[in-house]
Amino acid sequence: MKIAIVTTHPPGKGSLNEYGFHFIRFLRTKIESVSEIVLLVDELPGGEKYSIEQEPGLIPVTFKVCWKFGAWNNALRIRKAVRESNPDIVLFNIQFASFAGGKAAAALGLLAPWLVRQAGFKTVVLLHNIMETVNLKQAGFGSNPLMENVVRQFGNMVTRFILHADLVAVTIPKYVEILESKYGANNVLLAPHGSFTEPSSEMPEAVPAGPPNIMTFGKFGTYKKVEVLVEAFERLLPAHPQARLVIAGTDNPNVKGYLEGVRQKYARVPNMHFTGYVNEEDVPRIFGDSWAVVFPYTSTTGSSGVLHQAGAFGKAVVLPKLGDLEQLVVEEGYDGEFFEPENPHSLADAICRVIDNPERMLEIGSKNYLAANGLPITEVVDWYIIHFEQLLKK
Repeated sequence: MKIAIVTTHPPGKGSLNEYGFHFIRFLRTKIESVSEIVLLVDELPGGEKYSIEQEPGLIPVTFKVCWKFGAWNNALRIRKAVRESNPDIVLFNIQFASFAGGKAAAALGLLAPWLVRQAGFKTVVLLHNIMETVNLKQAGFGSNPLMENVVRQFGNMVTRFILHADLVAVTIPKYVEILESKYGANNVLLAPHGSFTEPSSEMPEAVPAGPPNIMTFGKFGTYKKVEVLVEAFERLLPAHPQARLVIAGTDNPNVKGYLEGVRQKYARVPNMHFTGYVNEEDVPRIFGDSWAVVFPYTSTTGSSGVLHQAGAFGKAVVLPKLGDLEQLVVEEGYDGEFFEPENPHSLADAICRVIDNPERMLEIGSKNYLAANGLPITEVVDWYIIHFEQLLKK
């Protein structure tokens, strides 16, 4: 079959680009089922170009640039690109802010799956979050109660359009329950998220040499805020003067300049390092050097790719006590130390319970490694191919 995938992809820095990269990396190996892959990707800044090595024995990949983050007409452009590509099936790797930071453009972009379905193409949506579980104020979409209510109403309408796809896959059981009970959906399936590495029989080093290295990874400024982590780090420095805090990643598109503001506000705090955007080839080093991976979230918007990455590298994690994240940890077999969201004292204590206790660090890392290896993304890709084939038989 010929598959078109609407997604972000490196060197693009948009949301879900890492998931898209790894999903496609393993999809290319499924030569018995797939003949061609077309990636319907967003425009890169500064004239930068997409490229991928066309290796023997792997499915060929073509990039088709057909949408732009923030543009109002992304759905129309995507439908046009799908018609030109004429695939057997179209997969959307998206979340509610995939196509824009602004409310109207984001909503209009999310009509793309419906338009593609109306154009006669088999359509599958991998939806990484749903409106009902997003804290709109912290995610940058609800500046006041009235606006939040308006956004939720539009979100409900957009969700109904998304549910016109042939299949909607979500990664958290609660999402299935909400979409079925609230919207009467009968085409929603619980999909495994998967870890980004291939299974291995040997766990990476759990406690790297050198002083404690505490790391957080993501796009920051909305519901991922690092102030609580910096203040927690400052509290543990007297006992660990050589400890290092690594803030890996970039600003969320809705909050440009956020990390630079944090850097200036906490200039007094030593041993802090801001990496900026982390290229894919540098991800193993960033995780490998870490003693603990911290999630300074105030709310969640779906399954956490960073948690699965931390597990794949055998790392201990420090997590906020938030519903979706706690549920994911329990259901997928992960472990971690928990803290009260937005409480630097609680976070500092949780970090110390990891870095002061090598046995606990190893216990968490080992459990997370086993959980990640239990469901690698190559098996997730097989899951999707099975459902693609079933749809094409209808």
